[in-house]
Amino acid sequence: PAAAPGDEAQAAAGPVKIKIFSPQGAEQDLATNSFTLEAQEMFGIEFEWQTTTYDGNSAKEQRQISLASGDYPDLYMLIPWVDQFTQLDLLKYGQQGVVIPLNDLIAEHGPNIQAALDNYPTFKAMATAPDGNIYGLPQLIECYHCSYANKMWVNSKWLEALGLEVPTTTEEFKAMLEAFKSQDPNGNGAADEVPLSGSTEDYGVRPIPYLMNGFIYDDDRTFLLLNEGKVDTVANKPEWKEGLTYIKSLYDAGLIDPGAFTQNAEAYKKIGDNADAQLLGAGAGMHPAIFVTVGPEAPYGADYDAIPPLQGPHSEYSTFLPNTVPGATFVLTNKASSEVQIAAIKLVDYMFTQEGQLRAHYGEEGEGWRRPQEGDVALNKSVEPIFFQIPMAEGEEPRNADWGAAAQYFQPKTFRDGWVQSVDPAEYYNWPGYERRLQDATDLMVGKESPDHFPFWMIWPDPATADAIAMQRQNITDYVNQNALEFVTGAKDLDADWDAYVAGLEQLDLAGYLAAMQTAYDSSTAK
Repeated sequence: PAAAPGDEAQAAAGPVKIKIFSPQGAEQDLATNSFTLEAQEMFGIEFEWQTTTYDGNSAKEQRQISLASGDYPDLYMLIPWVDQFTQLDLLKYGQQGVVIPLNDLIAEHGPNIQAALDNYPTFKAMATAPDGNIYGLPQLIECYHCSYANKMWVNSKWLEALGLEVPTTTEEFKAMLEAFKSQDPNGNGAADEVPLSGSTEDYGVRPIPYLMNGFIYDDDRTFLLLNEGKVDTVANKPEWKEGLTYIKSLYDAGLIDPGAFTQNAEAYKKIGDNADAQLLGAGAGMHPAIFVTVGPEAPYGADYDAIPPLQGPHSEYSTFLPNTVPGATFVLTNKASSEVQIAAIKLVDYMFTQEGQLRAHYGEEGEGWRRPQEGDVALNKSVEPIFFQIPMAEGEEPRNADWGAAAQYFQPKTFRDGWVQSVDPAEYYNWPGYERRLQDATDLMVGKESPDHFPFWMIWPDPATADAIAMQRQNITDYVNQNALEFVTGAKDLDADWDAYVAGLEQLDLAGYLAAMQTAYDSSTAK
């Protein structure tokens, strides 16, 4: 095998030159970044950077242009929420030989990556293509609160003002919204309260899933479920119709903001932050800072607490979606020599260690983070604290000391649990205690997802049919979402138009789609 970076032969040959493509933050300079300089020294590397921005559309376009032109780098190191290789990309470029399998490199030079694959089955399923090859690595991030994004945050100040208990059922929730609408909880004498709102993005802000989960499981993505091992849809079931009937009753009574179905998060937050009077009674979302400003100067940021899933006529589910995104952020191409391959895999393997995560993602010790001190308490109070992230001081110059989200490869729950968070009650509703607030909110949801949820994130597409299936999935989910909105708002009648809606679903070849999903599920490691 080729000489590994750091040994005598490689040292004599000089550093390994790696052409690397990565997004660069507005306050970063990856070429002069202190982690870059340390990594070059540590692994005998000299980086040649091709950078893009954190603008997802632009980053994706630049990556695709680089691949199409043939002038692509040795290594892509991407950020999942900016742009990354999809599973389909990996299969396509893997079959073309542009993207190389990492299996042997990991076995020989990646002990920490191998341990992650062995110890985290979901991560392994996401990383391993149906042919057994690992064409790239996703980031293993077990963001506890992100995994249960569809939370409901209720204005506790209003509950107290009106003498109401925290609702536990769908009917109690409706009664609470009615009180918010009619009893002037903001005390300004005007009927200006917005009992419930949301927006249209993917981070738990759509109000329907939380409400539907009292009737039937809503995964907020595919509307699929496993029925005794058989892939099925929830969107044509009597319980789905019953859930829509309930949500329509809220809408008809003026309890749901019509904007919740059309507005973006910016407009949603304008309601939450309204200066003249507090307007928002309850908000859907992964965390409250989506719809209300949080911090010591924010007038309403401390007023919202999460409530558990509601007990409805048939269920009290929460929606579960793992935070690790299928696809890959670390990808080596056939331009990489064996020396480059080894150096690159050793670099990312370092990021699969606690030491590597702290240095590469959080920066220099004593500047970006520090070790625990006496009295520090971890986010999970039952474990030993691991580190405290040092916040930027007001007016502080950019540190340019880490790769941030581009290095966030190994943050399982055990790592995040050890994050030092304030236990001062006065800081619980401000940033020093924010993660603890989200941890507590998620504790209300965890384990309440349907045992029959469909693990679509673990299922790889078949390149031969992937484009057709993706279009079919889009058509079906768009149809379900559009009709749910029309039924709720009264544009369609749930009694008169339901049969036609179900027939329309069948006309989109629902049966063929479910059969394709069944085949994919049966051939996956998800079973």
